[in-house]
Amino acid sequence: MNPIQEYFYRIEEPERSTLLFLRDTILASDPENVTETFSFGLPFIKYKKKMLCYFYYSKKYKKHYLSFYHGDRLDYPELVQDGRKKFKILLIDMEEDIPVEFILNLVQEVKRHIK
Repeated sequence: MNPIQEYFYRIEEPERSTLLFLRDTILASDPENVTETFSFGLPFIKYKKKMLCYFYYSKKYKKHYLSFYHGDRLDYPELVQDGRKKFKILLIDMEEDIPVEFILNLVQEVKRHIK
């Protein structure tokens, strides 16, 4: 099992399936340019080998989240900055429908800021 698989394997269901679905959806949105890597103990998604977003868990909010690089350039009330300089996070509420289209739109917007 590779480190990315191990990371997701340690997460309990139904969170694991939801996060894997999001991961697969983001990767499939641009298979030629979007890849994944494992850095700092976390699964990162990259666009043309540059950081796009990563998955993590917030102890403060007790929720998993996607953290978007260049989040400081995104202006959406759904995103939380919490003192981060370049990143904003989108908390994933497992009790609600996952905003897949919104997430894919965020991915597209961040991609425009990557040079």
